[in-house]
Amino acid sequence: MYCEYWNLNKPPFDNVPDPSMYVDCHVSMENVISETIFAIKEGNECFAVIIGDVGLGKTLSLRIIIDSLEPQKYKIALITNPSISFSQLLREIIGQITGKQCEENTKINLLEIFNHLLFEVIDQGSKIVIFIDEANAISPANLENLRLLTNMQDDKRNLFTLVLAGQMELARRLEHPKRANLFQRIGTYGRIDKLPSEESVKTYIETRLKIAGAQRKFFSEDCIPVIWEASDHGIPRLINKICKLCLKAGETNEFRTITPEVTTQIAERFQKLSQVALQKRKPRNRPDFELTKDEISMLEEMEDPEDISETTIEQETESESLIAAEEVQEAPQAFVSPEAKIQDKSLAENLENQSKVISNQENKPQISLRKIVASTIPLKKTAETKTELKPPITAEDLKEKTKVQIDRLTTLTKKFKDEEDVNEEIIIGSQKIKLTIPKQMIKQAASSSREKANKMAGYLAAQILKDNQQLISSPLIDPVAVWNEIKDAILIKMNISSTSNSTLAAL
Repeated sequence: MYCEYWNLNKPPFDNVPDPSMYVDCHVSMENVISETIFAIKEGNECFAVIIGDVGLGKTLSLRIIIDSLEPQKYKIALITNPSISFSQLLREIIGQITGKQCEENTKINLLEIFNHLLFEVIDQGSKIVIFIDEANAISPANLENLRLLTNMQDDKRNLFTLVLAGQMELARRLEHPKRANLFQRIGTYGRIDKLPSEESVKTYIETRLKIAGAQRKFFSEDCIPVIWEASDHGIPRLINKICKLCLKAGETNEFRTITPEVTTQIAERFQKLSQVALQKRKPRNRPDFELTKDEISMLEEMEDPEDISETTIEQETESESLIAAEEVQEAPQAFVSPEAKIQDKSLAENLENQSKVISNQENKPQISLRKIVASTIPLKKTAETKTELKPPITAEDLKEKTKVQIDRLTTLTKKFKDEEDVNEEIIIGSQKIKLTIPKQMIKQAASSSREKANKMAGYLAAQILKDNQQLISSPLIDPVAVWNEIKDAILIKMNISSTSNSTLAAL
């Protein structure tokens, strides 16, 4: 064993929260410990919080604080796995304080037992202190329950103190504006940082070796900068791992002193083992030109309702959720501007040919224009595809040809839209809104099942509600109820506009 080789009484760099191995060179840790002890003993605080990234010594800090509390004055409960229900949390606290397993399961009864226990301990001249490690794992609901738990206090003093220790995620939760009532109750709010310098790392290593029984220095002076860099500039947990591996390597190779070369080899090996492989996303093929905002808006108006009903509507209405519909509406669009550089002359020719096809099929307005435009956009050439490009056309020529094609498509679409869309005003609550139902959607609903028609109406209702946020501006209004009201109105209008549809009549 490497401890015997180096004549050590115990392992100096084990990553365990052993208070006897504490080194007082960690300034931020010293401050957090002293502030928390003050909050418990003198400050009469109900909350104390310790924040720190992984490996900086939060658990060790809690152990040191617990060891500093006199057993006759304080009843201690330490929770190390707070990712449990609040009732289980209360049972664990009560069991640790009383020394007996708590069999109660009901939350109300557990709160009554805990309240009774508070006054019982106070009458004995003691105080309850609850420590929760890894508090970043506490659910938001349990954070609120803990805040309400602190209401069980005397008029003149706090009957117990709750100490939370967790990673930066806990700080973000506590500092959220929604939890201002909890944050304001925090008496001390300390943060543990890394060891501040190379000198403090040197003190840390040498002191722990002395505590373990070392009679001389094992690491040369030049090892310290290497350990400082390899430990991400002073993370105690990483320092412990590197130093332990160095001592083990020294035993294996029968070294008398750990040299920078040995430390560097160990540090490099450790870094390779600790690196996380991140999966790289494949780059998406993007169009080589962009459409203007007006062109995008025009194309979206011409979108084929069939595409919407089969994909987006299907996903949204499976849960009948208004929020899901809004999220679908916010999905990014993959359109880009005609001013970008285009070097393939065939683009304009392809677009013109596609437009002629559409013009010859005026009796089929269901064609998805988004698919047509996408099919005319050349994808980026891969390494395997070597195509000689034709001489580039000028931007003015391309823009003029594109404008001609867009004008044709606009005229074609407007012909169907202006003649057949249903535009009416309806009253939702006490407000009047405009209701527009595409005729194509009405026709599709007429030939669809009741379930599919209901989905289509739900999708359109979500769009209308998103455009009329004033309907749900009051916090007292239920958005889902408003959404249902709009959806019912759409179904009625569909029925009126298509009286021969027996399927919708059943709705």
